[in-house]
Amino acid sequence: MVRDAEPGDVEAIGELFRRYVETTVTFEEVPPTAQDWRSKTDAAARDGWPFLAATLDGELVGYAYVSSWRPKPAYRHTVENTIYLHPDHVGRGIGRRLLGELLRRAAAAGAHQVIAVIADSGNPASEALHRKAGFEVVGKLNKVGHKKGKWIDTTLMQLDLTNHHTP
Repeated sequence: MVRDAEPGDVEAIGELFRRYVETTVTFEEVPPTAQDWRSKTDAAARDGWPFLAATLDGELVGYAYVSSWRPKPAYRHTVENTIYLHPDHVGRGIGRRLLGELLRRAAAAGAHQVIAVIADSGNPASEALHRKAGFEVVGKLNKVGHKKGKWIDTTLMQLDLTNHHTP
């Protein structure tokens, strides 16, 4: 089930993300606290952007949200998406459903462009998920992150919501 994230989800979201902090999938080096996650969900609500949770049998198995791409007013219709799934639930269609609902709600909230910034961690799953949703690679930033003793590139992908219809 995909639904709006609720205040009671922040602990589970934090625990899910903590697993990724230990990898090179995110450039975060310290896991955000529950209060940090509350601030993110509150900011999404305040700004009118979706912050979603995916559950299976009552357990949080993923989350996704969009946030402003840049703070300057002219960027107000461009957002960056974030999506994470519990590693035990990858490859089951949950990510596709979660991302599809996120894109529908972001468009309804006024987003025209969605940017995905994907760390080149050697796992192509995130890029493949975004491609299936209609995103296109629009650039690569070389060696912009340094974590676990290695330099990490990022791939930039973009989706034009004004010409996109999610199933």
